[in-house]
Amino acid sequence: MLQYQYLQSVVENKGAGYIVLIDPDRKNDGNIEAQVRAVNHSGADVIFVGGSLMMDGKFHDRMAKIKELAEVPVIFFPGSSNQLNAHVDALLFMSLISGRNPQYLIGEQVISAPIVKDLGLEAIPTGYILMDGGAATTVEFMSGTQPIPADRPDIAVAHALAAQYLGMRLIYLEAGSGAKNPVYVKTIQIVADQVDVPIVVGGGIRTPNEARKRVEAGASFIVTGSIIEESASEKLMQSFADAIHWKEQS
Repeated sequence: MLQYQYLQSVVENKGAGYIVLIDPDRKNDGNIEAQVRAVNHSGADVIFVGGSLMMDGKFHDRMAKIKELAEVPVIFFPGSSNQLNAHVDALLFMSLISGRNPQYLIGEQVISAPIVKDLGLEAIPTGYILMDGGAATTVEFMSGTQPIPADRPDIAVAHALAAQYLGMRLIYLEAGSGAKNPVYVKTIQIVADQVDVPIVVGGGIRTPNEARKRVEAGASFIVTGSIIEESASEKLMQSFADAIHWKEQS
């Protein structure tokens, strides 16, 4: 089964999917194994692996370790073309459509496309929309792009519709790693009412209740990263999974 089909089946069977983001950065080197093992037993559906920076030469080795240990699909969440490798089941082929930096709209994609083809990876076209989460984030700095104001859902809708009409198969509303505030519930609701593409929401989601509210607003997938890095708690991940998988409780 292709990973995009798997994602669709998760939404169909569980109502929404829970994704854990693991950054194979050296700061997480001693914690990666614990994180993956916790994911395996938590009810999470997918691991996203990747980050905005590669801080040392062991980035790809850590990705290989994650793939070796994972019992759920591993999907690459790329920060740049130089992070590409074969240690994943698929990748988000992303365009940062909320920004106006051509390098992240199309430049990195053109560099990456032949490599993706050569590696034989499944590419999932994804429109990446950066929302203001109340704090400067790594992706904002590294991409040189300005986030959409949190209280302007109309701008988010316009970008999401553009992503849909361009053929994107996922729309990723992202407040950014370390965000003080997650994407507003009202924004998710307004975007979900206007588009027919599954919506992924991440950044600043710290509690299962916050995750559940965003699923109820129309998110198809919830991503947690920083909160899991801090604890690698299987119990916390299970609480997120239970809050997100609403069909299993009905």
